[in-house]
Parts: sequence; C-alpha cells; structure tokens
Amino acid sequence: MSHTTEFLDIAGCRTEVRRGGSGAPLLFLHGAGGNPDWLPFMETLAQSHDVIAPSHPGFGQSDAPDWFDGIDDVAHFYLEFIETLDLEGVHLVGSSLGGWIAAEIALRNPTRLATLTLAAAAGIQVKGAPMADVFLWSDEERTRNLYFDQSLAEAQLAQPLSPEAGDIAIKNRFASARLAWNPRFHNPQLRKWIHRITLPTMIVWGKEDRVFPEPYAHAYKELLPQAELRILPDCGHLPQIEKTAEFVDAVRAIAA
Repeated sequence: MSHTTEFLDIAGCRTEVRRGGSGAPLLFLHGAGGNPDWLPFMETLAQSHDVIAPSHPGFGQSDAPDWFDGIDDVAHFYLEFIETLDLEGVHLVGSSLGGWIAAEIALRNPTRLATLTLAAAAGIQVKGAPMADVFLWSDEERTRNLYFDQSLAEAQLAQPLSPEAGDIAIKNRFASARLAWNPRFHNPQLRKWIHRITLPTMIVWGKEDRVFPEPYAHAYKELLPQAELRILPDCGHLPQIEKTAEFVDAVRAIAA
C-alpha cells in the first residue's frame, strides 16, 4: 500500500505527516521513540482505513514551536490538526506517550472521534506498580526493555544509526522530557476526569511490558469500564510491532 510523506502547517507548526490507504480516517499517535517510518502495522491497517501518522510537535522532522510546553498543548494541537484536515469519524489510536495524548484529546473534545484505542498508554500512575524511568536507561537498555522477544531487540541494535537518525533520536528524547519529565509520564487530572470518555474504547497491552507493567492496563480498564481489554502474551511495550496481527485485530474490532 503506497503512502505519502508531506509537511503541513498546523497551528504554526511545520508538521511531518505520513498518510496512506483509504476508508474511515485512522489517526495514529506515536510513542516517545517517535515515528521513524511507515511500519508494517500501518501498511496492514491502510488496507481498510485512511491511516494518518504525524510526528508530534518537537519530534521527528516536525517543528518545536514556542507554544510547545506540555501535554495539554499537544492535545489541543491535535484537535486543531483534526479540524484543519476536516476529519470526521476518526478512529484515534495511541501508543505509549501517544496513548496518553489520545486520552487527553478524547477527554477534551470527542466530537469528531468515532473510537479510541490505547496501546500500552502512559497518562496515569498506579500505586504499588512503579513505571520504569526510561530517562535513566542507556540506548541499549531502552531497546532491550521495549521487547519481550529479544531477537527483535538484537535486530534493532544491529542496524547502523545514521547521523541524521541519531540527531532525531536526541531530539525525540528532549521532546519527551519536555512533555513527561515532571510528573513522570502521567497527569493526575487525567485519572480524575477520564470517566467522562464514553467513546467505544479498546485497551491493548503486552503482558510482559517493562515500561508500564500489566497493572496499568487493568487500571485503565477500571477507569473506563465500557472499554474492552486485550492482554497479549509474550509481548512487551510495543504490541503494534511485536504482535502486529493481534494489534491490528484489536483495532479493527472497534474501528470497523
């Protein structure tokens, strides 16, 4: 499935956007590692949906505008993004940091949204189940801790990193810190008000997630009792990469 990469001006931010497929719009929001390429799960979803995969402000080749200070700014940015592209009936899918952003968007204004999918989402804190402090991990630790299947980590570590990709990785880390340094990867206000989200919701989690362990999935389910929860065995923090078929099935189960 062919796709395009273009740059759009959204709220004064030159924004990198990959897009492919046809059908109902599916907006995918990436995690702290960025959105480096058109990935296999996007390719598969593009067979049934118009998949739109932007790089957040401050990430990838998107600008870091002056107003980019916190998670609230990014949530409002995406509401403007959806309005600027005149999208309706959006299936909103977010992974990790992107899941947190997706929940914040859905809480603020669900008017143009059809469904919500949260994959290993940040955004809440669970007592007795500490999240990992990813800011303290080395590059190798970060890669290994994202996967249950260490052959995937080995393959990623074996790939040479170009100077350009290295610069973007550093940029992504700074942007992640800007959004999620304090408090670490959560917003106390989100837990307080997330019950107001009434969209059909899918929660997808790797059982062996070392970043936000499995209790976070069940906590989200308790906060969103109308949601469906799917725990994927033998899977780490990136179900869309490590369990692509199961992840796509979960998204399509509500984003029909």
